Amino acid sequence: MAIKIQPLADRVLVRPIEREEVTKGGIVLPDTAKEKPIEGEVLAVGPGKLADDGKRLPMDIKVGDRIVYTKYGGNEIKVDEEELIILSESNILAKKK
Repeated sequence: MAIKIQPLADRVLVRPIEREEVTKGGIVLPDTAKEKPIEGEVLAVGPGKLADDGKRLPMDIKVGDRIVYTKYGGNEIKVDEEELIILSESNILAKKK
């Protein structure tokens, strides 16, 4: 998929990864009972934040990384009928290995 959006500054474009929710008893939860995803795949990365001295700070995240982010962080957008999220780097909690 060619990305038509380039994040600015320290922002990243993320495709949320939905997990099938199953209770310990084996019951599959419907979409209405599921929590928002907190994992995703990075699709695009901004150039980094500008420091006070005018130098650009490099991003710790790169395209293709799988990340864990804050539950309600970022802004949801729709690109070519796909739900994506734009997050600030500060809303990213961890990279998955």
